Amino acid sequence: QVNLVESGGGAVHDGGSLRLSCKISGYSSDSDKMGWFRQTPGKEREGVARVDGNGRTLYSDSVKGRFVISKDNAKNILYLQMTNLKPEDTAVYYCAADYINWVDDCPSSSVSVCYHPRFWGQGTQVTVSS
Repeated sequence: QVNLVESGGGAVHDGGSLRLSCKISGYSSDSDKMGWFRQTPGKEREGVARVDGNGRTLYSDSVKGRFVISKDNAKNILYLQMTNLKPEDTAVYYCAADYINWVDDCPSSSVSVCYHPRFWGQGTQVTVSS
């Protein structure tokens, strides 16, 4: 059984930083595709970042240059380092693993279009105040 558990969310001020972690069990992170998504009330879940088994990453335009996705394969943990946070980054952040659909050479920066995950975590809240 695949289990994804996020942690590291919290409340910060505009310009602050947070690091989200996703502990993975029942699934190996070292060879496959994973990512982070976020969702605010009344809106669709949005892809933020993804990483493949070769370490190749893709970021949405809204976070490019501020967020970094990484994996610790030895610990089976996925991370999202978030810096220069803005109030519009406020959302519930979800870890995702494996895939239903994955476009290798994504024609845009839309993680949402090019990655449809199979497994999801329960989410962790990130709140950025101005």
